[in-house]
Amino acid sequence: MPQKPAQKKSVPSRQPPGKGPSKPETKGPRKGLQPPREDGTQRIAKLLARAGVASRREIERMIADGRIALDGKTLDTPATLLETLAGVTVDGQPVSPPTAARLWRFYKPPSCLTAANDPVGRPTIYDRLPPGLPRVMPVGRLDFMTEGLLLLTNDGELKRQLELPRTGVVRRYRARAFGDVTQEQLEALAEGVEIEGIRYGSIDANLERRTGRNCWLEMSLAEGKNREVRRVLAYLGMQVSRLIRTDYGPFGLDDLDLGQVGEVPREELFRFRTTLK
Repeated sequence: MPQKPAQKKSVPSRQPPGKGPSKPETKGPRKGLQPPREDGTQRIAKLLARAGVASRREIERMIADGRIALDGKTLDTPATLLETLAGVTVDGQPVSPPTAARLWRFYKPPSCLTAANDPVGRPTIYDRLPPGLPRVMPVGRLDFMTEGLLLLTNDGELKRQLELPRTGVVRRYRARAFGDVTQEQLEALAEGVEIEGIRYGSIDANLERRTGRNCWLEMSLAEGKNREVRRVLAYLGMQVSRLIRTDYGPFGLDDLDLGQVGEVPREELFRFRTTLK
């Protein structure tokens, strides 16, 4: 079993595990927590996402592929308005109504994909998850060799809220890398950086410790573009040998071991959702 990440220094912006952020004052509904339409109708893509079928974007693709029907008639637009999912089928199977949003913490091992399946047969997170979980979707992704915290949810709307860059949910990583880098170079990442035409936003990076030319780095970011940490460190001349996501917003690995799952208490989840923009 790989060594668990060392206890890191406290970060002022992080809420302690198990204690959600305090609820800020608001003057109206926050974006991402809008109430349903007064007539009770919602787009089918949103209803299916709420039911945990898939993300809105994935559902739009499923509709384009002719996989979703209403009362036996194949749908051709995700803008279809419905009050309930009665009569809706996906791949010919009826869809259960949405249940309360739930969230789990999963310590993703390295050498598995954040995907439902792989054309070449590589293991996926669903091969590693323990039995007994309902149908869940990953919040964001970790690449094949990256380990650490992966959030799972049964609610497509919650998944969307957690992933949107505008919500500003911070992801924290620890990276073991080979090469020479200075704290000054790392601090410059706070201004963002453009690599091969891709603009990466502000990154809070610190040199944790160094042994020869090997070092451990701590990095915090809010965008989470594909392979962002690895690409930024490669840009600085560093070769990553191990990458661990330790936190996603206020949720951390805490006492999880590789492959373990722990559900976030619903009260903690509710408090957190009130802080999303």
